[in-house]
Amino acid sequence: MPLSDSPEHALSISAAVPVPSHELEVAQSLQELVATGLADLPAPGSGRTLERWQALARVGSQDLSLAKLFEGHTDALAIMRELGAPPVPPGSSWGMWAAEPPDAKVVFLPIGNDAEKSDADDGAHGIWLEGRKAWCSGARSVSHGLLTVWRSDGSGPFLASVAMRQPGVEVSKEVWPAIGMAASASVDVVFSSARAQLIGQAGAYLERPGFWHGGAGIAACWLGGAHSLAHALWQATSQVGQSDKHLLRHIALGKVDLALQHTAALLREAAAWIDAHPAADASALALRVRLSAEASAELVLTQTGRALGASPFCKDARFARMACDLPVYLRQSHAERDFAALGERAAAAELQSWAL
Repeated sequence: MPLSDSPEHALSISAAVPVPSHELEVAQSLQELVATGLADLPAPGSGRTLERWQALARVGSQDLSLAKLFEGHTDALAIMRELGAPPVPPGSSWGMWAAEPPDAKVVFLPIGNDAEKSDADDGAHGIWLEGRKAWCSGARSVSHGLLTVWRSDGSGPFLASVAMRQPGVEVSKEVWPAIGMAASASVDVVFSSARAQLIGQAGAYLERPGFWHGGAGIAACWLGGAHSLAHALWQATSQVGQSDKHLLRHIALGKVDLALQHTAALLREAAAWIDAHPAADASALALRVRLSAEASAELVLTQTGRALGASPFCKDARFARMACDLPVYLRQSHAERDFAALGERAAAAELQSWAL
């Protein structure tokens, strides 16, 4: 049985570093989703994009750390299919790691450049990885990673797939100190002559149509988290009478309803457009749904807190965790830079795009 198929695989990380119980639970949950086929989502642009995003939102409404790993796994599979990569090993779980902070870079050399390594050549796309990759969510538990890498001359980025269970891969043993999104465990990984495979050509990761499809899918995860908090407000409001306190809860619920309906409508519209134009530039759509989901989630966070007070934050563990995780996950947004990017696209577009 391959390691990734083993029920104990997700728990094996405990031998390397003390791991909080919630991180173990999230790792095990991802393995279960993979094993049952529930992580094999329709590809974006295949005619079932909305179904894909609905699955991301459902997982997000349950646990945002799990959604982070689930989204990364499903995004990696979609990217490799889009770029014509070989099929992934059955039962494998994947991380998708594309962060490029200036102090962490992974470079590659083709296998065969070194005489001592040439006998390990496993094809024209076989490479060795060297360097450190930061912000690798789920690296302590997934079986494989898909990551951006660079030539030693600085050209790229390329994508490489790498098996995590090999001598040349060292996952950071440092404690992951986060509170929000703690179970996503976005640690560093150091590669030292790690065997890997190139996926696609230089720049293919950023230039493919699916780059923006995947970016829009993250908004569905955020919306799922907001749904969870909004449901707590709805439950509290549906059981109350007509006092001033209850009126304020209804006001909050009205604001929440409008925000969530707005973002859901944009996501449905974007999914339909992507399915109708799978090869077209979806960057403006993706930026709109991300910014809308971010704004809606922030409104939900504010309104649920104002309407419900401290009680759910202190006495409801699931609510408290979601309220802690969601602001951290939202910071995957680029904030004002995304507004600027959307504004640039709006300035170059026809004004009729605002018409009904």
